[in-house]
Amino acid sequence: MHFTSEERLDDGVLEREFTLGEIPGTLWTPESAAPAPLVLMAHNNGLPKADPRLVARARHTAARGYAVATIDAAGCGDRPRSAGAEQARADLRRAMQAGEPVDEIFESFIGPLVENAVPEWQTTLDALLELPEIGGPVGYSGGWTALGIRLAVVEPRIAAAGFFAGGYVPRAQREEARQITIPLLFLLQWDDEGNPRQRALDLFDAFGSKEKTLHANLGGHTGTPWFELEDGCRFLDRHLK
Repeated sequence: MHFTSEERLDDGVLEREFTLGEIPGTLWTPESAAPAPLVLMAHNNGLPKADPRLVARARHTAARGYAVATIDAAGCGDRPRSAGAEQARADLRRAMQAGEPVDEIFESFIGPLVENAVPEWQTTLDALLELPEIGGPVGYSGGWTALGIRLAVVEPRIAAAGFFAGGYVPRAQREEARQITIPLLFLLQWDDEGNPRQRALDLFDAFGSKEKTLHANLGGHTGTPWFELEDGCRFLDRHLK
């Protein structure tokens, strides 16, 4: 892991850009000298790690005493995208404009993104846990629920996860949800125009965790109340500290 820049922010959080082979990432760490628990914070499919909403959540969480890391996985941010992914995006735009069904296009698009992203996240996790300022345990928090489900299934180091029911979850990950047993916090925007409510409720029901909490708020996709970030930090406090 090679750090390429660092900046001490107004809230005392240290923000550092890094590269790990071809993987670009950002790490935020608190002022405390003690090793901090780690939160992996993934963004929605294809968005950059510098997405303002993600950065705001990361900084807030780091100021609460966590090391927070995100990466641009394969096909995300400025990293090269495959011809197949670009064709799927074009097909998706055309189908949505025409009012046609889009589930099968999402399947062909999101599924490979998840498959390619998981190994890079695991490689990043290996490198992060070697840093002296990070002590574990590890949590996952992010809008990319499909990725989080797969990571929670294959990665035993993840002890708790917060998911946002705002993106398409392929059928494979909906089935894998039954294998998840770690504590979960699941956020749902009740009027999310791009995410059928019943599908999100069915996914919550499928999770195999004995401790799982659903927070539902009125509003569209980007209308999640800010207080949910505070509730999310309290959830992490219960399970990672």
